[in-house]
Amino acid sequence: MSRAAWAAGAFAAFAAGAVGYGAGHGGNPVPTVLERARSEFVPALVERVPARFADWLPGGNGRAAAPASAKATGPVVFYQDPDGKPVYSASPTTTADGRAFRAVRASEDVRFDDAEGGEAMPDGMAQGSAANPAGDARRILYYRNPMGLPDTSPTPKKDSMGMDYIPVYAGEDEAGVVTVSPGKVQRTGVRTETVDRRVVAQPVRVPGTVALDERRVTVIATRSDAYVDHVENVTTGDRVRKGQALVHVYSPEINAAAAQLIANPGFDGARRRLQNLNVSEAVIDEMERTRKVPMAVTWSAPRDGLVLQRTAIEGMKAAAGDTLFRIGDISAMWVLADVPERDLAGVRVGQPVSVRLRSAPGKTFSGKVAVVYPQVNPDTRATRVRIELPNPDGTLLPDMYADVEIGTGDAKPVVAVPDDAVIDTGERQVVLLDRGEGRFEPKEVKVGVRGGGYVEIREGVTPGDRVVTAANFLIDAESNLKAALQSLTAPKDDRQAASAGGTR
Repeated sequence: MSRAAWAAGAFAAFAAGAVGYGAGHGGNPVPTVLERARSEFVPALVERVPARFADWLPGGNGRAAAPASAKATGPVVFYQDPDGKPVYSASPTTTADGRAFRAVRASEDVRFDDAEGGEAMPDGMAQGSAANPAGDARRILYYRNPMGLPDTSPTPKKDSMGMDYIPVYAGEDEAGVVTVSPGKVQRTGVRTETVDRRVVAQPVRVPGTVALDERRVTVIATRSDAYVDHVENVTTGDRVRKGQALVHVYSPEINAAAAQLIANPGFDGARRRLQNLNVSEAVIDEMERTRKVPMAVTWSAPRDGLVLQRTAIEGMKAAAGDTLFRIGDISAMWVLADVPERDLAGVRVGQPVSVRLRSAPGKTFSGKVAVVYPQVNPDTRATRVRIELPNPDGTLLPDMYADVEIGTGDAKPVVAVPDDAVIDTGERQVVLLDRGEGRFEPKEVKVGVRGGGYVEIREGVTPGDRVVTAANFLIDAESNLKAALQSLTAPKDDRQAASAGGTR
């Protein structure tokens, strides 16, 4: 309940009683009774209301009626909208039209953690219910310092700033469980989420380079000394088809083997010699059919592909083994990516990969990890990973740069919670379970892989549990404070066991 609403309600109730009483006993008309209430009863009400709340009365007259001793004291707790709207700030700020927020000090703060079932009331007005156990059926065990200091008291008291010590009731000291009032839960912004099973994957993003598939590259060369007689109109960058003529060469050794084949029809040795010299079967069959030795032998493309290199020049002499043409099939390409050593444990053969080219923004190629090379580069501390991609339209070209995203992790759903739910102490990890009715229990867990804003929980929680995802550090601090207080109030032999209730 807001301050303005509380004050207006009190005044309305008082005025209604005054009107009813005056109309029923004095017979005065309503306007007369209202005027009498304004002139006689309101000043009396102002005197009875504590000075610190006098400025809450309708019309703003209470501030003038409050004595000088009603000045707010204590440190500034927060800042409120100057119009009294439920808008607050932890630091000085201004409204949209430039007006400064009003500073609210400790003596005028509103308490939201009163006795169970009570309304939210300003500090001081709920002191009776907080300090008097007669208003609550539960038994008060002790009172703890409101500022979180390790100080308790068996009786009600105030700290150095005049703040009441907070009562701790029977049942609230349940081992390992922290009880927070509904008002404080709302004020601190506690949020929870249900534990569920989901796929947790942490993608590894690394740069890559497009490369030719080594198994799809062919070199055109002679196996004997030869002379280039003629080169077809084919050059580097051209696409060629299987069987397309590329170059015509004259080789004395090939011609001698061809003459032997013609002179001895059916002699298998002569045919085998031509095959060893890399003469194609089509050319050998043509020699046998025509019974003629050609001046130059034609070399054709052995596959569909792209001319990557042309070194053949008409009239040149080519030694045995010299490359005349180099042809690559680009219908399927490789992407080579260097994965840092720290991410290598999550990369396995068969994992899905997304590749994006810098030359084709918005287009994604999908593939899988084909090979994880078995060595680490000592200079970069990275291991090369090979991804194979189909390239039917020829978009992928050798030596292109690519952005590679490898989907690590298991495709099987696992128990997972949001990253914000896990409090990592360095030595162990803890989540806060919401047990309902403002009760929270710290629970140690064992975590697994992380990814997509979630973390796998291998032990500690089950699907259906609710974990705190916001303001969990505040509840965790409350848990540590409770453990510390228990260690102070418990016997010496039990202090070590009581301290186990905290998460750190």
